[in-house]
Amino acid sequence: MTDRALVLIVASGAAWETGALRVLGEHPGVVVLKRCVDVDDLLAAATAGQADAAVLGIDAPGLDRTAVDHLRRHGIRPVAIAAGGATLDGGRLRAARIGIHRVVTDDDLGALPDAVTTPETPATAVRPLPDGPPPVGPPPVHGPVAGPGGRVTAVWGPAGAPGRTTVAIGLAAEIARRQRRTILVDADPYGGAVAQQLGILDEVSGLLAAARLAGSGQLAERFAAVQRGLDQHLSVVTGLPRGDRWVEVRSGAVEHLLELAREQGEVVVDTGFSLEDDPGSEYASRPGRNQLTLGSLEVADEVVVVGAADPVGLARLGRALVEVRDLLGSRPVHVVVNRMRPTLGWSERDIAGMVTGFARVAGLHFLPDDQAAVDRALVAGRTLVEVGDTPLSRALGRVADVLAPLPA
Repeated sequence: MTDRALVLIVASGAAWETGALRVLGEHPGVVVLKRCVDVDDLLAAATAGQADAAVLGIDAPGLDRTAVDHLRRHGIRPVAIAAGGATLDGGRLRAARIGIHRVVTDDDLGALPDAVTTPETPATAVRPLPDGPPPVGPPPVHGPVAGPGGRVTAVWGPAGAPGRTTVAIGLAAEIARRQRRTILVDADPYGGAVAQQLGILDEVSGLLAAARLAGSGQLAERFAAVQRGLDQHLSVVTGLPRGDRWVEVRSGAVEHLLELAREQGEVVVDTGFSLEDDPGSEYASRPGRNQLTLGSLEVADEVVVVGAADPVGLARLGRALVEVRDLLGSRPVHVVVNRMRPTLGWSERDIAGMVTGFARVAGLHFLPDDQAAVDRALVAGRTLVEVGDTPLSRALGRVADVLAPLPA
């Protein structure tokens, strides 16, 4: 055992590395444990749990809030090295945005040993500074105006296309029709379909843009830029253009996105089908693929489980409710049985008896098999509300009345 601080360092070829190594090496209370090649190498070394502090170049590729959180989970204090002189404020702003509280400039490396050996005080909330430099990037999309805060409703369901996306879009449109500020988020890690169903031709994925801004600490101030406004009350954060791009969404990004969206109004999230956790996600800088779905369910105020009314769909729904019960514990869920039709030969009472024994059910809702209305909406790239008064839109309206009731 030693009372000296064990330090990891990643400079990414910066000129200050030689001086930092010399200063740290001469200090009796510091041992440089490893010079890391890049941020990924640093995060892998951090999982060993041997280091006390990490010296990081503020401009190192891949250094973001998720990486900083990973270091702290393993008991490592991050210390940033920023350029001195006229660019000092910019370095501190960048460090503050990603959660680093200690910054040493490259022209004052003598302060580095004290920075890595002194324990951190309890972290204060770190938010983008209002007097920082203006954000660089595309201008905000002029869509719905911000309204009072609301609730997050996550729409989930098992494999087999029970209608998660159709229900999520329909619920969001119905809530917006009540003149409530509503944000529809496509968080399906296997490739979102909300943009395609609504005829949105987006060159940039709203979810990927939000993930990048969350990593740099700028999502709060540029939240409007990741949305596409459909009307005065409804906007969309489009999903992944391809399923393989889930690796670009760092851990915690979707949770941060939903928390910010909740501050502006009602939020409806379209999620994936799998709740399996990746056991290796704790040991790497990237989350498991299904973390988008798991994170959405964790943040959600209400969870809607969608299942199909046919025998295969109901069997999958029963197993899905057991999975949700294991994940959410005693939290009740709303169950939506989709594509209900008389040709199946059983009544709503029969299905209710099958479903209610698997989980705590806050509400059981049935949606009719209204394929004509769904087809019209798909072909036109519109919501069911825009298609007109249909049996399916009326049924979704009753579900929306329960999930987002108007204030008295």
